Amino acid sequence: MTAAQAQGSLDVNGGSGRHASDWNSKLYLKFEAERTRAARDLLARVPYCETRLVFDLGCGPGNSTELLASSFPGAAIVGIDTSDNMLDVARARVPGASFVNADIGDWRPPEGADVIFANASLHFLADHRSAITWLLHALRPGGRLAVQMPNNTHEPSHAAMRMVAADGPWASRLLPIAKSLTVVGQAEEYYDLLAPLCRKVDIWQTVYVHPLDGAGDVVEWFAGSGLRPFLDLLTPAETDEFLARYRERLAQAYPGRPNGKVLLRYPRIFFVLQK
Repeated sequence: MTAAQAQGSLDVNGGSGRHASDWNSKLYLKFEAERTRAARDLLARVPYCETRLVFDLGCGPGNSTELLASSFPGAAIVGIDTSDNMLDVARARVPGASFVNADIGDWRPPEGADVIFANASLHFLADHRSAITWLLHALRPGGRLAVQMPNNTHEPSHAAMRMVAADGPWASRLLPIAKSLTVVGQAEEYYDLLAPLCRKVDIWQTVYVHPLDGAGDVVEWFAGSGLRPFLDLLTPAETDEFLARYRERLAQAYPGRPNGKVLLRYPRIFFVLQK
């Protein structure tokens, strides 16, 4: 069975002419309401204050940038992302903001930022703990760093990724990726790390439960996000086979409810730090 048979030919790269390493904004935004919910919850804990400069790290297609622009009218809003596809959508969506194509692992903000917002982006970095500390240093006194990271390493969705990566002709390429993926820690670890560096730490965890239309939707969710490091190393034919095997495992891990939906558990950790 191919992914085309299983899912109606899922296009993970936004068109055959798009470079494989770029993101597919259309696929990502299929679950815009669910993805933006976490950004709203994070922003709700950033106290309103006079704000002149806001950075949105890993801004994607601009759904979080749009929230920031509405919350901080008059401030300069700058979105940072590496995906040309995502940035094109973000520029059209939030024309009053500025956008920069840069890797947030290498990029450094100018000193004096009022708010740095990192919604579901820092966990892609090899050393997100160090990144948090240098982002704090870039804030003005009293400024806020707001971070949300998925904490789903042990969820069935991610266990299935690792199992499929290890069980196929691509194993030699994908196993190093599986072993190098960032493990997001627990709240106690981040509190102990960050409390000495901040005036205030507001930290919490949430487990969202998203009703989706079957295992195919779970595949599409992660093909637009967490599967990217794996899919970037596969040929189109291998991508089809990988996704078909992944879907089969998900169908076992996420049984259908009486109404036909499946429930995707999605743990996330949040913190808002005041310098």
